[in-house]
Amino acid sequence: MGLAENAQNSVQEQQQQVIELLAPLELYLSAGVHIGTHICTSYMKKFVYRVRPDGLYILDIRKVDERIRIAAKFLAQFPPDKIVAVSVRQYGWKPVQKFCHYVGCKYITGRMLPGTFTNPMLDTYVEPEVVLVTDPRADNQAIDEAARMGIPVVALADTDNRVENVDLVIPCNNKGRRSLALIYWILARQVLRERGQLAPDQDLPEPPEAFEMKLQRRA
Repeated sequence: MGLAENAQNSVQEQQQQVIELLAPLELYLSAGVHIGTHICTSYMKKFVYRVRPDGLYILDIRKVDERIRIAAKFLAQFPPDKIVAVSVRQYGWKPVQKFCHYVGCKYITGRMLPGTFTNPMLDTYVEPEVVLVTDPRADNQAIDEAARMGIPVVALADTDNRVENVDLVIPCNNKGRRSLALIYWILARQVLRERGQLAPDQDLPEPPEAFEMKLQRRA
């Protein structure tokens, strides 16, 4: 049984005792974490709460919350410097950087050079033991290289994402700025709680808004 499966089973055993969400339902909803797309891949169907009349898929917040718990428990098992978080898409840059600041891991934002996980001759070469990606489609280079090297992958995935070579999925709106900020904020806090660096009821010193990528106004 792998580490990811162990973490998942451990959390599921606690579900009968876990009543409260990691964040208030209203906070999840206001950030749009539950908003999917008009497409749903076969794997992501199990995380869907309902389909709106206009065809938009809505994610089940309780399943989102459960997967954050599982992912945090899984990530907390690794040395911080052996975790690499990735976001090619701009809206994920600041959330990923803030997550890594608190968790103590490395990040790759923007274009990832081919060979980053596979070519020791590169200056950018790193040897992670686990990879966290923001979007399986945009971050496919990281997923492909991790798979080649046998490195487990945790991915934030929306309803339209394919998740081949992903070991653990966190279903969520991985396109919106506020959603990404909240997901990474909760995940960072929960990893620190799992490590015992934060008390079970203790928050990060910054609010979720501090993780949000701000839009640059054009002159």
